[in-house]
Parts: sequence; structure tokens; C-alpha cells
Amino acid sequence: MNFSKGVNIFIGDNAQGKTNLLESIYYCSIGKSPRTNRDKELINWQGKEAYIKACIEKKALDKNIEIKIFKEGKKGININSIKVNKLSHLIGIFNVVMFSPEDLKIVKESPMFRRKFLDIELCKFSKKYYFNLVQYNKVLNERNTLLKKWTNYNNDIIQVYDKQLSKYGAIIIDMRNKYIKRLSEKGRIIHSDITSGAENIEFKYITQLKDLKNPEDNLFEILNSNRRSDIDRGTTLYGPHRDDLLTNINGINVRNFGSQGQQKTSVLTMKFASLEIIKEIVGEYPVLLLDDVLSELDANRQSYILNSINKIQTCITCTGIDDIRKISQGKTHLFVVKNGRIAMN
Repeated sequence: MNFSKGVNIFIGDNAQGKTNLLESIYYCSIGKSPRTNRDKELINWQGKEAYIKACIEKKALDKNIEIKIFKEGKKGININSIKVNKLSHLIGIFNVVMFSPEDLKIVKESPMFRRKFLDIELCKFSKKYYFNLVQYNKVLNERNTLLKKWTNYNNDIIQVYDKQLSKYGAIIIDMRNKYIKRLSEKGRIIHSDITSGAENIEFKYITQLKDLKNPEDNLFEILNSNRRSDIDRGTTLYGPHRDDLLTNINGINVRNFGSQGQQKTSVLTMKFASLEIIKEIVGEYPVLLLDDVLSELDANRQSYILNSINKIQTCITCTGIDDIRKISQGKTHLFVVKNGRIAMN
């Protein structure tokens, strides 16, 4: 199928395959699904493998991305017919930002969802961040394995792990902190527009470190001084894998005290601020994926989205004709999705 450079609308009843289409587009961006970490769950029940091919028009050089997902959970990725063995070679070629009702978890649920949001957004434009994140998680898993099988002979080994963890962790913390400051700057303007100036939003990085000017030394000191509690618990209790992102509106913690509307607006602000940051860094807007969000938002938030997408290639899923009337004021292409098949209307 061919997509319009403007707004692409996918209409159909529930469970027809609309979200599956957006998931496929998203997968071509970072090699992962937005809803599951198990690739084999993406394969049709009757199938042995899944296949996606996306042709991306770029200013410099067009890219053809091909991905096969096999039943045992492995995958193969080709870019312009050349096999790549690392996700880092895929990430950054084709950027997308996706907004769905599931994204409310970023604000409402555990810090894990907020860390995942930060990691995905930073990986899109920074191979340095991706490398350090992969290395950090590898060392963290090895350290935790050592803690679970602890003997006094392991003191020298854990010193080595702590040095490595501090080096990679310090870079992660520093880059997250700088990104969140940028998110806050962009977010203030966007959130003020959405709420007609009634609300001021602020994002803050919550870390266990006390000295962000010397994060590596500070993290190493914390790991050393808390080693006994790590041994007792059999896991690493300190580091960026425990950090959080705080969202305040008019000085109030949105997760604990914000209304449902404020929580939705916070996520909307995050996503559109992410769009602007990527545009600033890479020189072009990512593709925007909106999965059944219009029915979830009130008139002000719908209006902000519809006024903002005229300069961005966008894919929207919806179920009702009323949603289409709101969107179709500008140049749009309409597709009908039924039983996993797509037809242009």
C-alpha cells in the first residue's frame, strides 16, 4: 500500500487489524513492538513467521527495511538487501512517535513504563545512548547473578562490575537528565497551548544520585556503600534502572493527584514534545501514529492534535464516521480495514 505524505485515516470496526498495521510501522522503526516484548506473539496463529517490508523515502537515500520474525522468537533484518545483526543499525533510520490509550501507563503506573519511554526516545537519535544502555543492562544482569550466588571470594569481582556499572550508568543518567530538561522546555509551550494557558507542566528526573556533576564517582560510591543490602536482597538496588520521571502540573504530582484529563494531557504533551525534539536533532519530523486516541480525548485535546498534524505524515485509526469528519478538513487519504485487509476508499 502507498501512504499519503499527509494524514492517512484507517477506519474499521474493532479487532479488524487497524492496530496491527500501526504496530508493523512502529516495528520497522526500533525492531520492537509497542505492546509486547515477545516477538513470537506477533505471528498469526496459523502462520510460521511474520514478514514486514517498508520502503522509506529519505532526503539523502531511500531505505528498504525488511524484517522476518520466526516462531522461535528470532528475527532477521535487512536494510537495502543487506543483513544487519544489531538493532543499533536499524534504530534511527526511520523515526516514529506513537500515541495510544495504552500510553496512559507512562503517567499512571510504575516507573518501569517511564524509564522505557525515556530509553526508546533517546535511542531514536543517539547511538551512544543505545550502546551504553545495552552495556549497562548486560553488566547489571551479571552483577545480579553474582549477588544471588554470593561468597566472600566475590569481593574483587564485584569491584570490577561496580566500576563498569558506574561508567555506563553515569552516561545514561546524564543523557536522560539533559533530555528531560529539553522535554520540559518544549512541553511547557505545548501544554500551555492545549490548556489555553491554564496549566504549567514540568518534567523532572528523579535519581538516587546526589552529585550530577560527577555521576560516575557518585554512583560508584553508592554501589560500594550499599553492597551489603544488595547482597541481602540478591539484586542491585541503586542505579538508573531504579530512576523515575516526575510530571508536575501547576506544582502538583500528576500521577498521584492529577485528574484523568490532566494525565491524558501530560502524555499528549510528552509525545508532541518528543516530535519537536526529534525534528530539531535529525532535521525532519518522525511519522506520527495515533491509535484510536480521538475518542479518548475531549474537544480541546482533539483540536490540538488536528491543528498540529498538517505538517507531519500521520496515520490515524478510528472506528466512527464522526472522527473522520473532524480529521478530513485537510488533505487526507481514507483506508477501510476489514478482516485484516486494507482497501483505499
